[in-house]
Amino acid sequence: MKKFLFVLCLFPISVWAQVDVPLIRSDFKAAEFTARRNEIIRQIGSEGIAVLKGAPSPRGFTRFRQTNEFYYLSGIEVPHAILVMDGNTKQSFLFLPNRNEARERSEGKMLSAEDADWLRDTQEFDGVYSTDLFAEWLGRVARRGKPYTLWTPFQPGEGFAESRDMGLRVHADLYSDPWDGRPSAENRFISLLKERFPMFELRDLNPTMDEMRLIKSPAELELIKKSTFLSGLALMESMRSVQSGMKELELDAVAKFIFYREGAIGDAYYSLVASGHNAFFPHYNAGQRIMKDGDFLLMDYAPDYGYYMSDVTRMFPVNGKFSPWQRELYGFYLACYKAILKHIKPGQTASQVRAKAVVEMEALLEKTTFSKPEYEKGARNFVFTYRAGSFNAFTTLGHGVGMATHDVGSYNGPLKPGMVFTIEPALRVPEEMIYIRLEDMIVITETGADILSDFVPMEIEEIERLMAESGILQTYTRTTAGIKR
Repeated sequence: MKKFLFVLCLFPISVWAQVDVPLIRSDFKAAEFTARRNEIIRQIGSEGIAVLKGAPSPRGFTRFRQTNEFYYLSGIEVPHAILVMDGNTKQSFLFLPNRNEARERSEGKMLSAEDADWLRDTQEFDGVYSTDLFAEWLGRVARRGKPYTLWTPFQPGEGFAESRDMGLRVHADLYSDPWDGRPSAENRFISLLKERFPMFELRDLNPTMDEMRLIKSPAELELIKKSTFLSGLALMESMRSVQSGMKELELDAVAKFIFYREGAIGDAYYSLVASGHNAFFPHYNAGQRIMKDGDFLLMDYAPDYGYYMSDVTRMFPVNGKFSPWQRELYGFYLACYKAILKHIKPGQTASQVRAKAVVEMEALLEKTTFSKPEYEKGARNFVFTYRAGSFNAFTTLGHGVGMATHDVGSYNGPLKPGMVFTIEPALRVPEEMIYIRLEDMIVITETGADILSDFVPMEIEEIERLMAESGILQTYTRTTAGIKR
């Protein structure tokens, strides 16, 4: 048997091709990626060349995930790939590493430069070449004798569970470390382009791409809806499963099971499962606290589904029943929150939505009696802050969501069909470290706003009713006390 296996390993790599393992995701037709590349070509003009470098191989035993920027324009998931869009010839070219047969024998078929014919025919690239020919290709462009401009992203590429704001924070931390200080991958690529091809002017491609990503296509909206649906299912199952005595991270496990069971490729961001006073810190993510009877729990978690994210938050009592103070403050907040949702419409600016919603919020405030002066103070500060935003022309209702949880693009102007964002106003009572926040996914349509996550209970009675049901963690017994052999 050993001799037979040895001989078999000498066969060509094609013998080992997998069956029914797609090399390209089927969420988008090739024509949609082509249309995006053609729009880049149109915007950079006949003397522009757009160049994007994809993500490198990941460290450790980690599945590869392409950067959002590279995937948005190509749909290609290959480490160390380069994408070029030539404004002069109106063509797009892909540069891929050569086939690594030894790695394919271990991990399976991977796209490579040797798949050029198939990629040209099925994915609508005008040419596919080896990455070691990229410098030669740029050299040929330089010999055309025109003052070309190279357009490439200057901002951090968005990778696994990453938005641009987090990428910028990582770079700032590296630059501030006297024992590190390494340049970002983007800065390194820009430096090499300047060093090797000084005849080209370099300009930032991010603003062009950011504006394109602001309005989602129907295919993008379908992926966002699926991501939102999974986020909602995870939150609802967590409501059923939570009990005092559990560690916060146990709800992370519940959500991950649902995400991956239903086809997610990862997390949109780290889970925010914050019980008690931990909820006062909006991005608390340690997950190590043991939850107690009487705790009010904030859970904010969503998956990465086919490179598209969601962002949904709910709050609920660990013991399944709202206490008097939770019912009082959460009830007031919820009424204000629904007033905001009601006024979100296409054509409205964020300041206009705020101005209309705050009229209802102020009326509610004046007729509400609070049990403590600290609660009334927190409620008044919440409404006052929201009112102040209505006078700011640059205010937003929340943040965009798409390929990143904190998505790119400007949401300052009138709301347009195809925009996707969340709202997440927060009510704080600092004296008792109380923090209350909800968050929903909103898509602007031609006639109104579609609240994608409105199937997830937010009414007090609905939450309590759902929490009375048995959950996944009630049917699974923990083995951490000792694993039998």
